[in-house]
Amino acid sequence: MKRFNDRPMEKISVKMTKTKNPVYFIDEKEVKELVKKSNPTKKIGDINIPELEKKLNQLPAVDSANVYLNLNGSLNLEIKQRVPAFRLNKDNRDFYVDEKGTEFPTSQNYSFPCMLVMGDVKKSEYVKLAELIQKINHDEFSKRYFIGISKSKDNYDLLTNEGYFNVEIGDLENIDLKVKGFKAFVEKYLIYQQPEKYTKVSVKYDNQIVTTLNPKYKDNDSIIAVGKKELEKLPLIKKKKEEAEKRILNEQKQQPKVIVETKPKTSQPKKEIEKKSPKKVIQKPESKPKGKVKIE
Repeated sequence: MKRFNDRPMEKISVKMTKTKNPVYFIDEKEVKELVKKSNPTKKIGDINIPELEKKLNQLPAVDSANVYLNLNGSLNLEIKQRVPAFRLNKDNRDFYVDEKGTEFPTSQNYSFPCMLVMGDVKKSEYVKLAELIQKINHDEFSKRYFIGISKSKDNYDLLTNEGYFNVEIGDLENIDLKVKGFKAFVEKYLIYQQPEKYTKVSVKYDNQIVTTLNPKYKDNDSIIAVGKKELEKLPLIKKKKEEAEKRILNEQKQQPKVIVETKPKTSQPKKEIEKKSPKKVIQKPESKPKGKVKIE
């Protein structure tokens, strides 16, 4: 390769590795500019390939970079870009997270279409959250319903395109079962109801679905009113229960105590069992055998 050392670096080939979802955070022009800056003399012999690879890998949107020279002296660069799993809005910051759980900034020139997540999501939860979103994207039902995710304290909610209610899933465990439960609720019940009737549908509990009614929905007024009346009765019921318990205690205190004396049992002398003498067996005298009489 020494014969190429003094040759000018004229041919630079940049190849962007294809991904399942095409991304365009960096382009060929940007990569070539970086190569030129790293080699001011523009001579092939002055290219520091390990250093150039390091600089390319330090680009936030680059997942991996491979740099090598051909025998003809041309410089080749293979770049693989990061693919966002979701976009996170956290602590007044807005950034992407890939499937490996790596954060990288958004771009002013390009915006990747992905699910928006809001709230105090821990870094240790990034990978599981990416797996959840991947499941949503690969399921037609979930993809049609869920458009975002929010986290409050330790509780996750799936935001729906209906806009009237959220689906509470709690933690990120047993996601398949929780989504399956919500799907059953939609197909067997919600399709016959108005979606604005609810503010929340919770599937965080095992084998049950809990709904929260929307107080602003007119048809819910009578149901909510009955519920409030029942709640208002609770203090009165509690008070009556306490009064009844006090009354029972007072009655027990006023009743005279009855002392029952028990006499000790006198032990009776044991009767002696008379021993019976065994009966004597009287043997009968053996009878002499009679002589046989022969009659002729």
